[in-house]
Amino acid sequence: MTVAAFSFYLFALCVLAGGLFTVISRNPVHSVLWLILSFLSAAGLFVLLGAEFVAMLLVIVYVGAVAVLFLFVVMMLDVDFAELKAEMAKYMPLALLIGVILLMQFGLAFGSWTEAETAKAARLAVAPTDVQNTAALGLLIYEQYFLVFQLAGMVLLVAMIGAIVLTLRHRPNVKRQNVLHQMWRDPAKAMELKDVKPGQGL
Repeated sequence: MTVAAFSFYLFALCVLAGGLFTVISRNPVHSVLWLILSFLSAAGLFVLLGAEFVAMLLVIVYVGAVAVLFLFVVMMLDVDFAELKAEMAKYMPLALLIGVILLMQFGLAFGSWTEAETAKAARLAVAPTDVQNTAALGLLIYEQYFLVFQLAGMVLLVAMIGAIVLTLRHRPNVKRQNVLHQMWRDPAKAMELKDVKPGQGL
């Protein structure tokens, strides 16, 4: 067995084990740690495939930001997980039914899947060695699909602004800052001079 094959089986086993223990772990902190293991192992698989850029994105974005955020939120919030599990137990039959349906759909999809005639030739095609995959991805995004990439960014920006607007609630009896009112105020009316006598308090 070569080193690449051994690494593939090791990373694949870690991904499967991490995903399984993420779901079945009783402690949510342990679940997040198993999730981080799954992300790191998936990044290793991407490195074996020659997609170093995607592997680094997986490590930086998911492990470095999302998983750590989950970990801090789970550790800081005082959540009654026993009550949550009791609520989840009521929906267990429905969840099992949905899981069985998904497994049947996956079985039907893989059972009727056939390989295209040109797929093997496309896999065996030798990529140009003068351009690295990260540089080729950048050229593809910022040249061929530049407009689509910018439109996707605009959609995400509009979605973020819409989420902020929809969840913004003006609560009563809360003091808010009015910048224009502060800028336009008259200093003569805003300040009052007091002549304090010596030895006399305000």
